[in-house]
Amino acid sequence: MNYIFFVVVIAVFYLLTRNYKSDGYNINIDVKQKFNGKLEDHEAGLLISLMAKVAKADGHVSELEAELLSNTLTQLSSVFQNQADVREKLKAIYKKELNSFENTIDLAKKYLKLTNRDYRKRLSTVEYLLNLAFIDNEFTNEEKMICEDISDALEINRADFDALVAKFRNFYANQYNQQVNTLENAYKVLGASKDDDMATIKTKYKKLVRKNHPDLLMGKGAEQSIIDKATVKLQEINEAYGIIKKSRT
Repeated sequence: MNYIFFVVVIAVFYLLTRNYKSDGYNINIDVKQKFNGKLEDHEAGLLISLMAKVAKADGHVSELEAELLSNTLTQLSSVFQNQADVREKLKAIYKKELNSFENTIDLAKKYLKLTNRDYRKRLSTVEYLLNLAFIDNEFTNEEKMICEDISDALEINRADFDALVAKFRNFYANQYNQQVNTLENAYKVLGASKDDDMATIKTKYKKLVRKNHPDLLMGKGAEQSIIDKATVKLQEINEAYGIIKKSRT
């Protein structure tokens, strides 16, 4: 199983949180905010709710889906001063929304209301949800239908939705047909050795992710060319980690 599309968590994150909105709130990602409102009505809570629907669409949440969700909880809550408290509340929302699909369209419409002037953000949200659906390399009919329903409720053009689906399909088809990274190269990318235990490899992986994190580089005022190179490098790092992890299971 590969990890290359975990990069979407970072590449899309800045756009999704750029102008967080909820009733009475306008969150600036560059300044940590204290949040005491109702997270269920906040963009962060609504995104997590929609992710829960997509993750459970095929009847179970895979290991990769769970890891992506955990990463997302951490990233979304990191813009708040009371990060730990917000993360726990978002986690509770996620667990609650796993239980039913009946309110999926209502949740998407609430998200639309908060982002009705930002089509690009809504399109990125759909891309994020498709990333979750595809992450285990199996896009089921159930996942496709719920993503379509959410996309329609968010008033995404069908051509844009189909283009995103095609992008993910093509990526995984190409991945299947050619092995870009070997296990030996994967160790080299992480600066690790086959003799290292998984805990050591994970530590090296996280260190490289932080070093090449586009959000952090944006915060430091790095040029776009540097951010673009870091994004490509992060893809290599995620892919390498996935190859090594798979080889040890």
